[in-house]
Amino acid sequence: VAMRRIVVTGPESSGKTTLALHLAHALGVPVVREQARDYLHHTDGKYTEAELLHIAHAQIAAEEALAKNAPDLLICDTDLLTIRIWSEEKYGRCDPWIKEQIRLRTYHHWLLCTPEMPWEADPLREHPHDRDRLFARHVTLLHELNKPFTVLRGDPQQRLEQALDLLMRT
Repeated sequence: VAMRRIVVTGPESSGKTTLALHLAHALGVPVVREQARDYLHHTDGKYTEAELLHIAHAQIAAEEALAKNAPDLLICDTDLLTIRIWSEEKYGRCDPWIKEQIRLRTYHHWLLCTPEMPWEADPLREHPHDRDRLFARHVTLLHELNKPFTVLRGDPQQRLEQALDLLMRT
């Protein structure tokens, strides 16, 4: 049976990492950490357009490294879709390699977190007042790319229950 890869995505401060960690723990499977966060900690949150390509490569490398030893399920705390949105928001374009990888890489399902969680200040976050618009960008892109996704709402426990229910049915 092929490995199922589940992506947890959404705008900043929408509970992605919390959900990814709780979901992986509940299912006893690995979680691929968001590589941008690790990278940006070393750059004080500053990055160039070219660095987004480096971050994208690091995200895929981290995912593939965990996939080698994972059971039949892998939880991904974000994917290249978020990097594409960052790039288009900040630079008005996205590297063609990132767009191609988004098209080529297969995932079982995307769990899209609504931005209803309270904003948590963090020096790596850039858009405290624009989360609804960025959420809509995620929805639009997932539809355009014909990716299977489910919107998750509510508090962290409700989201976890929604995600677990969905994964048990698919």
